[in-house]
Amino acid sequence: MTVRRNVTPWASAALVLTALLTTSCGGQASNTPRSAASSPSAVPHGHVEGAREAAEQQSRLLLNDPGSGDTRILDLITGQVHTTAQVKDAARLGTDGRFGYLHTPGGTHVLDSGVWMVDHGDHVHYYSAATRDVGELPAGGRAQVRSDAAVTAVTDDNGRTLLYDRSELEQGKIAAPTTLPGTHTGAVVPYEEHLLAFRTGSGTTELVVLDRRGKSVASPDVTCEEPRGDAVTRRGVILGCADGALLVRAHNGAFTAEAIPYGTNVPATERATVFRHRPGSDTLTAAAGDDAVWVLDVAERTWTRVNTGPIVAVNTAGEGSPLLVLESDGSLHGYDIATGQQTARTEPLLTGGKRTGTDGSAPVIEVDRSRAYVNDPDGKKVLEIDYNDGLRVARSFDLDVKPVLMAETGR
Repeated sequence: MTVRRNVTPWASAALVLTALLTTSCGGQASNTPRSAASSPSAVPHGHVEGAREAAEQQSRLLLNDPGSGDTRILDLITGQVHTTAQVKDAARLGTDGRFGYLHTPGGTHVLDSGVWMVDHGDHVHYYSAATRDVGELPAGGRAQVRSDAAVTAVTDDNGRTLLYDRSELEQGKIAAPTTLPGTHTGAVVPYEEHLLAFRTGSGTTELVVLDRRGKSVASPDVTCEEPRGDAVTRRGVILGCADGALLVRAHNGAFTAEAIPYGTNVPATERATVFRHRPGSDTLTAAAGDDAVWVLDVAERTWTRVNTGPIVAVNTAGEGSPLLVLESDGSLHGYDIATGQQTARTEPLLTGGKRTGTDGSAPVIEVDRSRAYVNDPDGKKVLEIDYNDGLRVARSFDLDVKPVLMAETGR
């Protein structure tokens, strides 16, 4: 099995978790007696009670069929499939790298995939544990969930935001949440022990930085009309706007926001509103209408538009990897981001070459450092793609359910 070292998008908050779980990466603290640190009974560095540490990423795929409610967790290391909670009528499946959030009309169901990672900057810890059905949050199908190592923020379609203690979720419990004051436009994003949010008042949308009680502690002097879409990268948080995006960063406790404009007038139907990327990557992708893709290079602060065929799903591993586009012909296409030229194409991967499943849902592309995954709902399978080898199909996983919704965890 290829070792895949991915970096989580929640790296900015990983040190919060680290402080709770273990001692400093750099060695023992100055006030720790040497005898205690060297004692055979001392807790090993990186130890997490009830979890097994591994040398490689412990990837798993969360899979759900909204029609039947059947939910499965596919272990990509062993190839084993685990059965978990029945969750019917889910409209979306999101993840924060460990937990899966199945959004239904009656609530948001939380599943613990049992795999995650902690990024210490100069090294990474990978963990695996038993999968667990955590329970349901009182937030409907349109709720937006964002997490870091300490909190999970759930914003409903009325703009109300509840904060849940993530350590309680890790224990399989949903504790009473804290309600943030006021209402917010779009998702509230935990970042650097604070919260990023948009508040609307007097006809304008204002970006504010909140503490964990909801008190405003900063308001970067920027504008963002019609905010939609967000992504956490190692260089900061990207927030989508009508004219491009904002890059929000924190340094020595101060928050700044930098505009990354498209550089041209972009119709509303062609704006980037849902970002897809490999966690840890600074290259983001988004549909640019029906037959083109936006690629945002966060490091270079540039947008690139790549013309493709009709789009079903898009993603990329970044860092020189091809742009991956699942098109309406049922085939996966690879494009060179710099030139916009197609470099590879598979045979049709979707059963019958259909753009969507019989229930109207569209497949997705999940990407890590060496493989991509495409779900084929009508074919009841998931395909593993080696995108560094001409989009070769490396493995095919046959399932007993229709994997209509899919998300990768452990990254």
